[in-house]
Amino acid sequence: MRLEKYFSFMAGALGGLLSGLGLLYGWIFFIWVGIALLWLASRNLFAGFIWGFLAVLVSHSWLLSLHPLAWLGIPIEASLPLVMAIWMSCGIVSGLLVGLWTWLANCSILVGLRDGSFLERITFAVVLSCIWGISEVFLAHSPLFWIGIGGSVLPGDRFLAGLARWIGAGGLASFQLLIGFWLWQSVIAFSRGIAWRKPLFFGLFIVLFAHMLGSSLLSRKNFSDPIPVAIWQPDIPIRTKFSLEQETRLPIAIKKSLDRAKELSAAWLISPEGLIPPNQELLAPTPIPFLTGGFRWVRGSQRSSLLVFKPGDKKFSFAIDKHRLVPLGEKVPNLPYLSNKGLSAVGGLDPGDPSRLLSWSGPPAAVAICYELSDGNALAKAVKDGAEWILAVANLDPYPTSLQRQFTSLAQLRSIETSRELISAANTGPSSVISASGEVKSIVLPFTEGTELAELKLNKRITGYARWQEAPLFCLLFIGCFGIFFLRR
Repeated sequence: MRLEKYFSFMAGALGGLLSGLGLLYGWIFFIWVGIALLWLASRNLFAGFIWGFLAVLVSHSWLLSLHPLAWLGIPIEASLPLVMAIWMSCGIVSGLLVGLWTWLANCSILVGLRDGSFLERITFAVVLSCIWGISEVFLAHSPLFWIGIGGSVLPGDRFLAGLARWIGAGGLASFQLLIGFWLWQSVIAFSRGIAWRKPLFFGLFIVLFAHMLGSSLLSRKNFSDPIPVAIWQPDIPIRTKFSLEQETRLPIAIKKSLDRAKELSAAWLISPEGLIPPNQELLAPTPIPFLTGGFRWVRGSQRSSLLVFKPGDKKFSFAIDKHRLVPLGEKVPNLPYLSNKGLSAVGGLDPGDPSRLLSWSGPPAAVAICYELSDGNALAKAVKDGAEWILAVANLDPYPTSLQRQFTSLAQLRSIETSRELISAANTGPSSVISASGEVKSIVLPFTEGTELAELKLNKRITGYARWQEAPLFCLLFIGCFGIFFLRR
């Protein structure tokens, strides 16, 4: 018994490390093997905790780039312990959530199915996989969400990601849990020498068919003629952004970028999150529409927003506010000693309306400000309400290119789910345009300054996921639960 527990711990640790590496670098097979080891370790709650803890520590190791925090007024000797605490807290929360999932796997109503007949084992796997997938969707609505299994298929497996047109990121997460279950069961059957060929080849057929189906879904196109859109990547280091030198230089840089976009015959110019301070006007009336991240005051509360300037104006005319705020970084508890403070140079912010639909003088857009990009459900609702393209603005400095790679993977998935082209504009990158089939075209190289032209195609077609969101996944979970009731009787 002690040896079995030790083996479970080792499987959980190895699986977590492999999955973390897969999430960090886009190595999808590492994730499938890691999930197979999670199924193996799922008999032990602590082994499940280890899997979740290590998977997030590895995949979110870019959090360590927050150090040093001296630019926020935090002493250098306290900076590294604080950053380590944030990083470890994310791992602990992940470990607790995966531990809760393994607890469900060991509930009396399910545990008897794990080693039962073929139908019982499939029902067991379907129910737990659907619970995982639905949980990722719900977590994407909350500040606790990290980059989950649903987005791990990209950039490595765009054809499998095509299934998101129907089932979204939650469905992709569930399907990959089932792939891991199939690998685990195939290894068990092979080790015992009992009829392993049939489940192995049946699983290979299902995976191949899923890729063919996903590929066919990606091939459907119905787009407008391309619109020239300029993207400005200012490449302003966050640690010097609020210095007097940068604040003096910014209005001039904005004017130069607008003039450059006009020379390029751009329909409008886009710049990243948090660029313009509250109440700041442009130096001169903008020659073309200007969509930029910035801050504004609404009834005494400060908000991070996407601001829209009409041609000939120096003040913005439309705005959509960020709804999902980073805990402590942006959203600060309403306590006297924390008032207007936090791990942010702009202080505490308040959330805006949950709708992500921007209606302005141009084509309606679904807007994601920074890590709102992880909430595919909210963007799908905006597309259902009329958005013809997706705009993602962010400031990922001081994080390294590993986070930019993960951000781009999420952007690819959002485009595929909704069949909408996506423009990403970020301070240090990624600045790119992503086709509705998930193909990425970089516009400005990371960590360089530049204003360049992209071509945007609009689409009004509604995908199955934009129409029904998680309804198919809930239906499958209901069928699985009904199957458990039937099998138990």
